[in-house]
Amino acid sequence: MASLFLIRNDDPRFAEAALGEARAVLGEQGFPEPTELALPGWTLLHAGHIIAGPTSLLQRGDDLVAIAGTLVADGKMGEAALAALLAMDPLALDWDRLGGQFVALVRRNGQNFLFGDYFSAFQLFHDTGDRVFATTFLAAARALPRLSFDAQGVYELAFNVMPVGDDTVFEQLKTLSPNSVVELTATGTVRHSIAKPLPAAPSHNALPDRIARHRDRLLAIVGAHVDALDGHVRAPLSGGLDSRLVLAALRARGCDPHLYVYGVPGDEDVVIAQHIGAELGFPIEWLDKEDGVVPPDAFPDLVARNFHQFDGLPTFGNIFDNGTNGAAQLARHADGALAVSGGCGEIYRNFFYLPDRRFTAHDIAQTFFARFTPADATDRFDPRGFIDAIAGKIAASLAPPDATGKLARNRVEQIYPRIRCRALFGREISLEARFSPYLMPFLDHRVVAEAMTLPMPLKYAGRFEAALLNAIDPVLAAQPSAYGHDFTGPPNLAHRRTEWLTRIRPVWLRRHTYALRRRLGAMGDEHGGTLTPDYMSRVIDLDFPAMRRFFNPSAINDSAVWRRIANLEYLAAKLGSRVVG
Repeated sequence: MASLFLIRNDDPRFAEAALGEARAVLGEQGFPEPTELALPGWTLLHAGHIIAGPTSLLQRGDDLVAIAGTLVADGKMGEAALAALLAMDPLALDWDRLGGQFVALVRRNGQNFLFGDYFSAFQLFHDTGDRVFATTFLAAARALPRLSFDAQGVYELAFNVMPVGDDTVFEQLKTLSPNSVVELTATGTVRHSIAKPLPAAPSHNALPDRIARHRDRLLAIVGAHVDALDGHVRAPLSGGLDSRLVLAALRARGCDPHLYVYGVPGDEDVVIAQHIGAELGFPIEWLDKEDGVVPPDAFPDLVARNFHQFDGLPTFGNIFDNGTNGAAQLARHADGALAVSGGCGEIYRNFFYLPDRRFTAHDIAQTFFARFTPADATDRFDPRGFIDAIAGKIAASLAPPDATGKLARNRVEQIYPRIRCRALFGREISLEARFSPYLMPFLDHRVVAEAMTLPMPLKYAGRFEAALLNAIDPVLAAQPSAYGHDFTGPPNLAHRRTEWLTRIRPVWLRRHTYALRRRLGAMGDEHGGTLTPDYMSRVIDLDFPAMRRFFNPSAINDSAVWRRIANLEYLAAKLGSRVVG
């Protein structure tokens, strides 16, 4: 991603200590030696990609632009993209010319501005006093002398994988809002509000015209990334729809990517991906992330490496595996390749599985984010307050300037990219793009904007997404899928019925679905981990001294929740005396 770290230097002792911690974190994570630059009132550290990537720092006299992440401007990467961004007014950016997920520092005409991509998917952490800004979570955390866990952020991570909105797991750290540009002055900061609109109503285009618009937009964005990296691309393939649509776009732009699939032997994704490769004549690399055993005595060193490689808090909290997850990440970025993801492809589908009618922000919070059972938590957890807080973040994320009352159905669709994708896939992007460029085309704001114009019936059971795939690559669309049908025609009855049964479930019932499932027995997820006491006692205190204030670990029979709480316990121990509550 490259990395940005900025520290206000009005307190020299604080600034010197923070810079020392930042340099240490960047070294531990494998970044090259950072460049240090002085700005009025601030010091900047900028480091390039861990493995390789396009130029991410450009200086022209007193002006400069430094980025972390993957920036495309006018269809270009590297120096040409930086020059194009430098020529723009940071308070009036032409977003039609910009793509990718990134954080940028622009010094122009004596003024310094700091901002993120359209959704602020690429994370920029800052303290509540605006003294520290960093794209690396551990650098931001270790720069501060005192940290305390934020109950809402902790519960959101444990129950829903990542905190949403601008929150983190610490009270003193936030992420920069997508609607803010920070001006760095000699004496502090000035926040400038900017609008990031999305279409709020479906369009009335005929289906052929609609498909043509989506195809052209997607291929242009994918093509700009592919061309900049000379077709050096690594991409996943599974039994689903999203990765196949990305592959279709790559093939349409003349790219023959290195393809891989993750899964255990006999897994449906593995079987289907290998079948497609055999039928169409291209190799598929297969990685079984559960294949391999680490000796217990070697586990602490492995977890420590994972902790640094995944910047303390990976998605799903999995630093406790057998090492294959970290090895797979490095392989995706080998030799500075463009790593590609089909994440956020549900912009084309009915992600919340809700019927085509109006809903409140509170309805969405109950429908999707009530993945908890109160017995897992201590009395610090207020179920109603937890849902209310998430509903407030959902409402605040929607323009103009927030949402009250019942929302039109297409406005509800904006919650997926603005809230869920920003939190989950934003963390993924922030971790992956540190090694080499990363492409998640379905979270590019221009692709998202087109998807927001789809009428809901076209989203049901992936109807439109399949038609788009078939229009781009009918040969690939004709291959079998995990849905029990190919993508050359409409979804079959079984697929439509399965989605319909979910869609008709009322909100009040969905709020209790997770708790009901927990009563039926132990749960987990596909991210696994080596979680037995023989291993975990070597890396955390199983009495959970930090997390016991928030959770009852012995009551938790969902290994995914337990793993994420263990990740927080490990984080607290690593940060040591900084964490005071």
